[in-house]
Amino acid sequence: MRYTSAPIRLIPVFLLCLFSLVAAAQEDFLPNDYLGKEFYAGRREALRAAMPDSSVAVIFAYPTRTFSNDVEYLYHANPDMYYFSGYKEPHSVLIIFKEPQTDSAGRTYKEVLFVQKKNPQAEQWTGRRLGTDGAREKLGIQDVYNGAEFKNFPIDFSRFKKVLHDRLPGDIPNSNDKADLYDLVDQFRQKMNLTDNNMQQKTDTRQYLDLTGKLRRIKTPEELSLLRKAVEISCQAHNEVMKTIHPNMSELEIQGLQEYVHKKQGAEGVGYGSIVGSGENGCVLHYMENTKTKIGGSMLLMDVGAEYHGYTADVTRTIPADGKYSAEERAIYQLVYDAQEAAFKTLKNGSKFADASNAARETIAEGLVKLGILKDKKEVWKFYPHGLGHHIGLDVHDRGAMETLLKDMVITIEPGIYIPSNSDCDKKWWGIAVRIEDDLLITETGYELLSRFSPRKIEDVEKMISQKSALDNFKLDPLESGKKKGF
Repeated sequence: MRYTSAPIRLIPVFLLCLFSLVAAAQEDFLPNDYLGKEFYAGRREALRAAMPDSSVAVIFAYPTRTFSNDVEYLYHANPDMYYFSGYKEPHSVLIIFKEPQTDSAGRTYKEVLFVQKKNPQAEQWTGRRLGTDGAREKLGIQDVYNGAEFKNFPIDFSRFKKVLHDRLPGDIPNSNDKADLYDLVDQFRQKMNLTDNNMQQKTDTRQYLDLTGKLRRIKTPEELSLLRKAVEISCQAHNEVMKTIHPNMSELEIQGLQEYVHKKQGAEGVGYGSIVGSGENGCVLHYMENTKTKIGGSMLLMDVGAEYHGYTADVTRTIPADGKYSAEERAIYQLVYDAQEAAFKTLKNGSKFADASNAARETIAEGLVKLGILKDKKEVWKFYPHGLGHHIGLDVHDRGAMETLLKDMVITIEPGIYIPSNSDCDKKWWGIAVRIEDDLLITETGYELLSRFSPRKIEDVEKMISQKSALDNFKLDPLESGKKKGF
């Protein structure tokens, strides 16, 4: 075979073209429904419009956190940083001005983003960085600088009537990098001449939280698209567990099946620690150990929500592991269901959330008295100790007031009853825990039940349990280590 050597000058060109084709092919395999830079620009403009005259908003990244020794937790961006810029890396600060600013060359600007510097060696270990050029291109922010430039950047905060920011990050690791979050916060304090004693006089955290909360509580069409997908994925995961449930499963196995479905459908993770509690464990509101090796024939409370592109669902279902609710389980479950339905009836644009909360609490109180579990309705808090719901979005407990419900808010409605052992009632009720949690979009005349894809009614849950699951045939060989007993 005859070989012809390519001219040396052509090789780099060939390799560049090849790299470009590979890179383009790789881009094709990325999700195509991320929020775009137009969304983030719109959010910055919305904040700017709401800010008081002569003000500036300062938004820092979240700190990195150590998992163990030299292993860090997977980094999760500050939701505000993500909401207003799309930037998901640590060690950064975003500054948004109410009025345009003018630099020494006479050029105007209205926002500045300081980011991590490109570092090929660091990126090989911890992942690619956008850097300044990438941030300008991907995020659409023109004035982007490396974090090291923040120290000498000419911002005179004393000229502004209001400096708005969230609570400054605390307990920040201080690395050798002079442009890490520790240094950015320290430099901000120096620029502001901030001390613990004068912070309230010089900055305004309350107004920052109020302004950002008013924005984040009302979801845009782009956000609703992501939330719908997160909720539907979560419902599908709940359904698959219902269809494959049996008493010999462990809590961890069920958690794994839930989260497998999430990832199979493209969700990056969970919006909060998955709660999978069988029997008495369901009475612990934020039970996350999930270590019971056999759930047995008791009820199973699953509070698990997928996070999709930063937006999280929050769905809870309580199901009988053996396929059928007992008489006592059925009575408590129906009472929680009725409470949820009573709350639903109050929901619409302009309604008071307190009306929904009172309707649910009154239903549960009257029901528990009727069942003989309570003697006095005023003691309902013993078995229903939490509130009715909250906003969801970039946080599972998303920012924003709940007094008045408004169109395009997305909230949860989650009544529950929990009767631990040794409670002051008949033993037949002990160990029963039921929570039903659904995600709803407030509309002009009522609501849209986003989590309608997973059954809530007793008969519908039992019917779902009787069906075959796509996961039924997923079986693994026994571990060799599990065949040996003792040491």
